[in-house]
Amino acid sequence: QVQVVESGGGLVQAGGSLRLSCAASGSIFRINTMGWYRQAPGKQRELVAAATSGGRTYYAESVKGRFTISRDNAKNSVYLHMDSLKPEDTAVYYCAAAKIAHYDPQYFDTWGQGTQVTVSS
Repeated sequence: QVQVVESGGGLVQAGGSLRLSCAASGSIFRINTMGWYRQAPGKQRELVAAATSGGRTYYAESVKGRFTISRDNAKNSVYLHMDSLKPEDTAVYYCAAAKIAHYDPQYFDTWGQGTQVTVSS
């Protein structure tokens, strides 16, 4: 079993920055892809960014150039650095893990509890 725990959310003004962290534990050798999803009130959960163990990354169009995903395999962690935050980035952000190198949501089978990010205008 794999568990992931997020941290680092909070309240920030528009244009500001935040860094989210996610630490994995358990059967970490089974993890290939780690990603960040978000869900805003009344909206579907969407994949924001993901990174495979081989170094490939994915970003949603809405965050390209503003968000950066990185992994520290020695610490079994993944981070999401968010710059130039906008009010529309307000959401609960979830860390997720998958056993294969794929970005399709159906393959993410381990989820964290989520951390709230609120961007004020």
